[in-house]
Amino acid sequence: GLDLTRESLGAMAAHLTGAALLLPGPVRYDAVGYGCTSGAAQIGPGKVADLVGRGVACAHVSEPVSALLTACRALGLRRLALLSPYVEPVSAQLRRVLAGQGIETPVFGSFDEAEEARVARIAPRSTIAAARDLAARGGVDGLFLSCTNLDTLDAIAPLEAETGLPVLSSNLVLAWHMCSLARAGAAMAANLRAHGAAFRLAMV
Repeated sequence: GLDLTRESLGAMAAHLTGAALLLPGPVRYDAVGYGCTSGAAQIGPGKVADLVGRGVACAHVSEPVSALLTACRALGLRRLALLSPYVEPVSAQLRRVLAGQGIETPVFGSFDEAEEARVARIAPRSTIAAARDLAARGGVDGLFLSCTNLDTLDAIAPLEAETGLPVLSSNLVLAWHMCSLARAGAAMAANLRAHGAAFRLAMV
């Protein structure tokens, strides 16, 4: 599988416009999402939006970093326990980007996987156990499970119930943010409320 390095993630920038061109036209989309947390941190949310916007007509572009920052503001979160699957240089870049926007990650843990395909094989029970250990350290007001390749949907509700903390994941915040940007309405959000704190927020 693909090695997860800052270099390989940054190289995705060269393909974003071409990928966006594959979306059906001439539709103007309310929101288009780029589904890579570490890629967005490496390339930069602004550049991601620019590159995607060159390939498709859309009102908004989202990615997990901007979505996370928006969700944190909506929930009043400033100190996250961050669970990452990435190797240290990739995790460090994400933490720097978050810190630059006022979100601290004083509690951190990683599966330290260098291969993308192996990240997708991390079992939810392993994610729950690791996130539980991070939450037990205290000093945080939320948990973030990073990476759109990480299988997190079934981990969120149990972790929220056990820790009493809002639990966010890359896919959760991206879906919530895109629903919000597209003004998808309360009905869609209501169908997703069981999947974590973000979907219990009003559309922003």
